[in-house]
Amino acid sequence: MNSRRADPPPPRRPSGDPRPEASTRRVSGPPPPAEYRPPLAWSQEPDRRPRHRAPAPPPIDPRRTPPRSPQGQPPQQQRPPHGAAGAPGYAPRQEPQPVPGGRHAPAPQRPAGDEPRRRSDSPPPRPPKRGRRDASKPDDRRARPAAKRTRRKFRLGRILLVVLLLLLITPVAMLFYYDSKLHRVDALSSYAGRVADTPGTNWLIVGTDSRAGLTDQQKENLATGDADGARTDTIMMAHLPPSGKPMLISIPRDLYVPIPGMGSHKINAAFNNGGAKLLVQTVEEFSGVRIDHYVEIGFGGFDQLVEAVGGVEMCLDKPLRDPKAGLKLKAGCQTLNGAQALGLVRTRAFPNADLERVVNQRKFLAALMSRATSPAVLLNPFRVFPFVSGAVDAVTVDTGDHLWNLAWLAFKIKGDPITTTVPSDGDQATDDGDSLIPGTTTAQFFDHIARGQAVPEDLLSSGGGAFS
Repeated sequence: MNSRRADPPPPRRPSGDPRPEASTRRVSGPPPPAEYRPPLAWSQEPDRRPRHRAPAPPPIDPRRTPPRSPQGQPPQQQRPPHGAAGAPGYAPRQEPQPVPGGRHAPAPQRPAGDEPRRRSDSPPPRPPKRGRRDASKPDDRRARPAAKRTRRKFRLGRILLVVLLLLLITPVAMLFYYDSKLHRVDALSSYAGRVADTPGTNWLIVGTDSRAGLTDQQKENLATGDADGARTDTIMMAHLPPSGKPMLISIPRDLYVPIPGMGSHKINAAFNNGGAKLLVQTVEEFSGVRIDHYVEIGFGGFDQLVEAVGGVEMCLDKPLRDPKAGLKLKAGCQTLNGAQALGLVRTRAFPNADLERVVNQRKFLAALMSRATSPAVLLNPFRVFPFVSGAVDAVTVDTGDHLWNLAWLAFKIKGDPITTTVPSDGDQATDDGDSLIPGTTTAQFFDHIARGQAVPEDLLSSGGGAFS
């Protein structure tokens, strides 16, 4: 009796399979060479062998059965693969054949007892090649440059934010610093029977002949003399109405008015005897206009303001000579330095003396404010900071006033404000000498201002002065 067991029937080809009908006869042949080893099952872990590998062996006959031992039994060291005979889904094991000629070495044999993790007939995963993206990893080639651009934009945004904060914080910090350096005096404190609020905003601007802070050499250069104390050299009211053009109003210092506690005197006596507070009270009670802000400037800083802005250009109708004020100017347009500007606003070498001087003072103050608020000064740190520093040293304000109030005044009166002098009824001899006597026109003039109305043309003085 033949001891060989019958070969298992070949697998049936499903209907519709386009593959050609193969012979059902078992293919027998010589046993594999001695060096042949069954292949190992490919692991699901990434292949860590060198990137270069031998090409896959040629396809084998899928009907080939595993090799048998000399006694006709399957090798004991090999476990039947998944789906072997006697189990559902059985399929004959597909064994690779050696390549004729020995050009390629056979695949290494899997050790006995090693459980395959995937089918032996599945192709092994290909290791990622250099320069190619691994399909198992996210594609970050485009994300990496985008992330760099995002970080670069974020860094640039932070730099711009810091610069912007510096540009905003630095001027504000400097503004508060200089504001704390201002000289202040109690000029607008309340008193019994004080005038109520009037429309618009009113400044009292006082120029004094104070020589405080000047050295002997500066007094000589500026021709200020050696007089002690401080007397009013000019008194002006800056009226900013609710609507319409602002006004610069000169109050002649020889105007004869009642002074609280002193009787009637020239108005400059109020400052000489009671300082800024008595002068403000005198102006308010005499005019009926409420004073909202007070600023005072002396000789000691006026020239520095002019020098800080690079001089002020003025056009003179005629040459001016005044040895007492140290003034020597030619006719025509010219840029005045600090000493020349101080001499110009002080000189009374005119036929109308003080009345013509106040006209020059108003025109020069408007030109100075226009120059100080021009882009050539505001955008130039070498101009604006010296000007602000000079203004802080030169001016004195009320305890409730600040540097931004002065800046607002400068912007309002720059350019072409209405300039005029308080009207009067003419000269009259008094105990204080020749004085200007207020009259009906004086009362009408201040009544329009107290009501916030435009002053009629017939109450305004035009022309005069040394400027065209």
